[in-house]
Amino acid sequence: MLTRRSFTLPALSVAAAGLAGCGSRSIVALPEFGTSPSAPSPSAPSPQGLVTRTLARPNYAEVYAEYPGERFPISAIDYQRIDARYLRQTVEFPRDEKPGSIVVDPAGYHLYFVESPRVATRYGVGVGREGFGWSGAARINMKRDWADWVPPPEMIARDPAIRAQLEQTPRGLGVRGGSKSPLGARTLYLFGEGRDLGYRIHGTFEPYTVGTNVSSGCIRMINQDIAHLYARVALGTPVTVLPV
Repeated sequence: MLTRRSFTLPALSVAAAGLAGCGSRSIVALPEFGTSPSAPSPSAPSPQGLVTRTLARPNYAEVYAEYPGERFPISAIDYQRIDARYLRQTVEFPRDEKPGSIVVDPAGYHLYFVESPRVATRYGVGVGREGFGWSGAARINMKRDWADWVPPPEMIARDPAIRAQLEQTPRGLGVRGGSKSPLGARTLYLFGEGRDLGYRIHGTFEPYTVGTNVSSGCIRMINQDIAHLYARVALGTPVTVLPV
């Protein structure tokens, strides 16, 4: 059963939903692209969430370098500006989930892709800000690279200034896929309860916002990480978003 904390999202059709849950600082205030809040300091208390043990880390200088072969640039990031807890790594996973499934832990700002029983790849994520969190079960029913972003009417009503950023796309007024789109390089669309939930797992051009409450319900990832996950995820993949 899908649940939402602190707010109720109006029922949305697939067409109207657009990317409803992807509203964030980047969407509600598109001109703020490039802002980079400070990463948590090493002395900050550890976030709540699943307790895991790291098994392996990749070479971050390679992992977070410029990503080749793209229609639009995925630039290298300064991974040392990001708390190490939110960089990609292989961990012991404390839940009995089937390999190939996804678990999102908003309390820990992590997304887990289950590799094998009790082992997962863990990515850092940004999650819904206060009033926009949610939890429940979903499935990935659609995947897009460099997707257009089409805001739903209620998001525009919350911030009419968004209108100035929009142009006609094949799906309606929005922002075309590319370096200005709040969806970043890849988008995984979440469906449940027989409909498009309006929430997405997607990339961002604000990689230093992982580990924060920043969106209107979508799960945002560093572009290099969402590209890595996207290549491995099949349609129909189950997604569980844990309660905070």
